Amino acid sequence: MALVIHEDTAAPLEAASIQRRQPVLAILTIEDDLQLFRGNRGNFSDIIAMGTEFGFLVYVITAKQLKLRRKLLDGFTYNPDTDSWEQQKFPSPDLIYNRIPLREDELQPEVRRKLAACHRHPRIQIFNPSFFNKWSLFKWLRQSRTTSPYIPATRRLLTVSGLGKMMLKHKYLYLKPVSGKAGKGIMTIQLQPEKALPYLLKIQGDRGSTTYNCGSIGKLWSRIVKESSGERYIAQQGIQLAAFNERSFDLRTLVQKNRRGQWDISGIGARVAGSYSITTHVPRGGSIEDPEKLLVSVFGQDEARKLLVKARNAALIIARQIERGSGRRLAEMSMDLGVDILGNVWFFEANSKPMKFDEPDIRRRSLERIFHYSQYLLKQKGL
Repeated sequence: MALVIHEDTAAPLEAASIQRRQPVLAILTIEDDLQLFRGNRGNFSDIIAMGTEFGFLVYVITAKQLKLRRKLLDGFTYNPDTDSWEQQKFPSPDLIYNRIPLREDELQPEVRRKLAACHRHPRIQIFNPSFFNKWSLFKWLRQSRTTSPYIPATRRLLTVSGLGKMMLKHKYLYLKPVSGKAGKGIMTIQLQPEKALPYLLKIQGDRGSTTYNCGSIGKLWSRIVKESSGERYIAQQGIQLAAFNERSFDLRTLVQKNRRGQWDISGIGARVAGSYSITTHVPRGGSIEDPEKLLVSVFGQDEARKLLVKARNAALIIARQIERGSGRRLAEMSMDLGVDILGNVWFFEANSKPMKFDEPDIRRRSLERIFHYSQYLLKQKGL
């Protein structure tokens, strides 16, 4: 896509900004030397188009371009007629939607300072304060009696003795990077005491997994340390998930604030693990399926419907507790929930910056909800 710069738009926009009551939402990302800004451009253009339907002015802005004391800012908009991104002048936003795509980008000192300034700003509201930390998530959820039953046994992976103690209780474990995303770096351990090499370690790759057989927990630990490359990990009780055609599946739930400012389910999808994958993530070989179809195949029609209601209720309870634990006002999150072979619902992960859902009805609702909640926030502010 080409970039077109329109510098001559500054004067009319400046005059318009004095009179405007049109709400303004800025999609926050980070600059890029090669393509000017980072992030999912398809997602950004969809948000801009939906904003137009709702009467919002929406544009993309980088952390460097965001000058909170200025009334006019440089930003980018998508022109569908030319299939290009154009740089223009825009009014200062009422709302900022944080879509900085990578955790390491968000952790840059200058970006952290800018985000902190947004939180302190008396007029601007910001969505998606930051990426979640997996260990923090489980700490928050264990603090409540209503959410703790959904949490598999989880501890920080710090020492070989700690791993050994956990394996005395659980013969199957997941090891997950604290700052991981989309299944990257996940490992599993299975203890098979009857075998000469009893510790089976699987490591998730881009499209499949690599397997190691270890004769002792010391050798297992050495391999884990080597594969983790210094990243912090958590160890989590492995759950025997319900399976379709011998492939395990989980439920992907999108939870967003609605026009009343309350948590609501925007949709539930399902992901089936790939043939050689230890996760259900689509980029790693997983596939998209209808959740009701999968649950019916395992539990029957009546029980499947009850389980979907159970999953929806669990997601809402968990979202509320995550928001309480974070101490921030949140607007949305996606959530991975599992259903085991006995019909119990488990929480595995939440993402504060949900990726696009491929299901068309969920996708449209997800975009609409951004602006439903924006309207609610502006109404609260009297705008």
